[in-house]
Amino acid sequence: MLRRIGVETAEVRLPEQLEEIDGLIIPGGESTTIGKLAIQYKMMDPIKRFGKRHAIWGTCAGAILLASDIQRKQPLLKLMDISIERNAFGRQLDSFECDISVPALESPQEPFPAVFIRAPIIERTGKTVEVLARLPVENGSPEIVVAAQQDRLLATSFHPELTHDDRFHRYFLDLVEG
Repeated sequence: MLRRIGVETAEVRLPEQLEEIDGLIIPGGESTTIGKLAIQYKMMDPIKRFGKRHAIWGTCAGAILLASDIQRKQPLLKLMDISIERNAFGRQLDSFECDISVPALESPQEPFPAVFIRAPIIERTGKTVEVLARLPVENGSPEIVVAAQQDRLLATSFHPELTHDDRFHRYFLDLVEG
């Protein structure tokens, strides 16, 4: 998606590569495995330092890694004041797509096509965290937080990269440049 909108990208696998970039996207996948690899390659502390000065976006598993709490023991960056419930919607078979409202995006009246795959939910947001999107639920329950921002840190429960809509990527680029 970033290449499609004209942004130069680089894969980051080692701490020194963080010095060559302006923003970092921690992708979806398996958060426990990503965390263990980040420890093995001595990336945890460098990413934490990077996140204090630069924009970081965590999608799905990446959002889990940014969280300060997930109610279980696993490596976390603890950069965002959010609590997350992993796999909140169930197993892989329970994955789904739906349109959500995201007022912070360009063309906010146009819904964003969100793809949820074994997705987490953001259960709690701290005082300095702005909720960007909620998933409406039926039966009168409160809406579920699925996107949040704290300063230049962004967390989404869904996978914007799996759509043709580049608004979230452009939003993140504004955080990188800001």
